[in-house]
Amino acid sequence: MIVQPFETADVGAVPVVKAPDGAAVLPMLVMDERGSLAVFELEPGAVTRAVSHATVQELWHVTAGSGELWRRQGEREETVRLVPGTAASIPLGTAFQFRADADGDVPLRIVAVTMPPWPGTDAEARREDGPWEATVE
Repeated sequence: MIVQPFETADVGAVPVVKAPDGAAVLPMLVMDERGSLAVFELEPGAVTRAVSHATVQELWHVTAGSGELWRRQGEREETVRLVPGTAASIPLGTAFQFRADADGDVPLRIVAVTMPPWPGTDAEARREDGPWEATVE
């Protein structure tokens, strides 16, 4: 049996970084080569850039705010509502973009598991054409 150290992270104590799509990311934990956990935040009315991932896939769970997620794989395309309690998958190679409702009073907050962990390379997130004009830098 491989012994893994226990790790604990607090969302208020981790640095905020910018994701390639423009969302704020709070990187929380990494479990060796298996996966990582992060919190994404998007201010009310903000729209990310559309991207796809080269080597990772994600599972999302919305914990606050509301908005929409657009996903496309080849000819298959859909847009879904994001509200607290919604879970969504971002399979490998899926083009996606998300936005926070403009009338919200709290940021759209998503807890995400990335598998394998985010590699931190510029080539991981590829720009895609999405349905909305991005508002983030």
